[in-house]
Amino acid sequence: MSRHTLILGAGMVGVSIAWHLQARGRQVTLVDRREPGRETSYGNAGLIQREAVKPHPFPRDLSDIWRVLPNRSIDIRYRTGAMFAEANPLWQYWRYSAPKTFARIVPEYASLIVHCTAEHERMFTTAGAEHLIRRDGWLQVFRSSAVFDDELAQAADFRDRFGVTFERIDAEQLHAMEPSLSAHAIGAIHWTNAWSVIDPGALVKAYADDFVGRGGRIEKAEARDLETDGDGWRLRTDRGELNGDELVLATGPWSPDWLERLGYRVPMFVMRGYHMHYEAAAGTTLNYGVMDFEKGYLLTPKRAGLRLTTGAELNTIDAPPRFGQLAAAEAAAREMFELGARKEAEPWKGARPCMADMKPIIGPAHRHKNLWFAFGHGHQGFTLGPTTGRLLGELMDGESPRVDMTPFRSDRF
Repeated sequence: MSRHTLILGAGMVGVSIAWHLQARGRQVTLVDRREPGRETSYGNAGLIQREAVKPHPFPRDLSDIWRVLPNRSIDIRYRTGAMFAEANPLWQYWRYSAPKTFARIVPEYASLIVHCTAEHERMFTTAGAEHLIRRDGWLQVFRSSAVFDDELAQAADFRDRFGVTFERIDAEQLHAMEPSLSAHAIGAIHWTNAWSVIDPGALVKAYADDFVGRGGRIEKAEARDLETDGDGWRLRTDRGELNGDELVLATGPWSPDWLERLGYRVPMFVMRGYHMHYEAAAGTTLNYGVMDFEKGYLLTPKRAGLRLTTGAELNTIDAPPRFGQLAAAEAAAREMFELGARKEAEPWKGARPCMADMKPIIGPAHRHKNLWFAFGHGHQGFTLGPTTGRLLGELMDGESPRVDMTPFRSDRF
């Protein structure tokens, strides 16, 4: 008889785990209060970032610190109260961002990223969702030559060490590729083996539908509590109890609350983000996803319109929204591209689950039997969901994973 696995959390990570475990012959129930992919997995920029081999460190250079302190930048903002509330994980984040430590973290983190497109392809091909994928990369656009040159040197390093591919795009080439960009854009890096998704929520739904079509079960319910049940687990919800031989926590930014109930403490904090969709002004087109690197926002063409996505806001998960960062991003975007009207009354807000050492936790819980963790993917849960699903399936079946999982174990702090 196959083992029954409960998975709590139906974002890209949880859905991908469910998909892989179902394919391995388990009976799987995926539990979430919302439909699959309607939280952070819905609201991201929709990029499968094969180039994102370096996580985002805490600013340590004095020039970066002075730039961030006034709290007016687009790429990162903060709420002072949240900084105090999350003082311990943020202190550890600062410590792990020290140059020598960070240099060791990058190849560990990259060991996951290098598999992201292949693992997504396996899933979207099976799910019949290739129509949602664009394989033509995206553009990291620059306003100054000095910054452009620095980032090109880093891109060459990523190419040599991690197989990232890119092209240097000068101003003439850029304006041929994106004729509606303004003269503020003086060049770009075209990341050529990264992919984009025209509807991120629809891709998660396609994976979830394929999981259900092969016998998986989705329970739309509000989880209230969990406890051990012999060697298995019992999950109490507003719709009754669910029992399983194993439990996977794929609870993203809500993970600390569940972990605390079980006696675990991990240095996690959230980086919130916002997006808004816009019409394109008459006579303009946007052909690729565009990141205005020196400002810190992303503008990507989606089914719903042109999606403007902010950088990070250091804040607690349930704090009221603060829309100044999005307003600043919109003003900068209008310098670069002629946006039309907003398409929604209210911006979308979500939260990214960030670990102090910038690496997710993927693997068995170190204090409980048949409890598995898969959270803390930071900015790259959408990119890394399928990779996480494959690796966790290998671990749960006692196989040797294709990646050294030591850097992602739950007891590393």
